Amino acid sequence: MDMKEFLFEDLAKVKLNANNKYDAIVELSTLLYEKNFIEDIKGFVSDVYERENEGDTNIGQGIAIPHGKSEYVKKTSIAIGKIDPIDWESADEDKIELIILFAVRNVDNTSVHLKLLSQIASKLGNDDVLDMLKKAKTSKDLIKVFY
Repeated sequence: MDMKEFLFEDLAKVKLNANNKYDAIVELSTLLYEKNFIEDIKGFVSDVYERENEGDTNIGQGIAIPHGKSEYVKKTSIAIGKIDPIDWESADEDKIELIILFAVRNVDNTSVHLKLLSQIASKLGNDDVLDMLKKAKTSKDLIKVFY
């Protein structure tokens, strides 16, 4: 399994309009909905928030990786958005500038979810990758960092 199978340029946005965590998740979920990866924005966002309540998805360095397994996901995928720094309702005071939202089908094996998280986390552990993501000017720039 390669994370490239789940990354699409039209699911990346370099300037989210949201001013808070909820609106950012809704905006990325709307991208997923418009491209037919999820079938219900409200239901999917609810599932993401259910997971958020289990533990903080702020992983530091200005990055959050919200995710949810959901019956509303038609095709497992990843939406990525850059945003002016926002609070993430997390234990620390770090502001979030990059959101990587995982949409995982309920029927997918749990290992799919974990492998995707692991592959993304591995990339994010590289300072050069972080720098490229923060400097990305286009959706294509955001996606190609993971290739």
